[in-house]
Amino acid sequence: MITFTAEMMEQLLCDRSKFINEVPFEVADEFPLEVYQQFFPYKVERFKKYPHENEWEGIIVLKEENKIIGDMGFKGGPDHDGVLDIGYSIVPEYRGRGFATEMGKEMVRWGFKDENVKTIIATSNPENIASKKVLEKIGFQIEGMTEEKVMWVLIKDLQDQ
Repeated sequence: MITFTAEMMEQLLCDRSKFINEVPFEVADEFPLEVYQQFFPYKVERFKKYPHENEWEGIIVLKEENKIIGDMGFKGGPDHDGVLDIGYSIVPEYRGRGFATEMGKEMVRWGFKDENVKTIIATSNPENIASKKVLEKIGFQIEGMTEEKVMWVLIKDLQDQ
């Protein structure tokens, strides 16, 4: 995984072909997913205002193919209660191969190395069974549910046991 900078996001918004020509990787056709790209303007503005938060955002590169296949990161750094909110997406062509689970486990390990981080949360769509399986494999527990979303939690102290 490499850092997904505000500059990269701006390039993808303005000129995808320039982004493709400038990164040292191939780029999956569907990257970035529209559901994720809609947040780029907010993220770019936020990362420019709080550059330290950009370190929590990454692009998933499949080494065997030297190809960008998704993204994963925390939605900013930990809040004042030590909570990180994880998010991820894998382009459809590469789903179901364990990449989100593998990267999710690494992100959780990395996040919990920060002494300020106490809890990692996630949100998923109740109909997204694949995401449910990923979060369960990483160790998340369901904290709450509505018709629109499932709220997940992973507590550092419980993870260490």
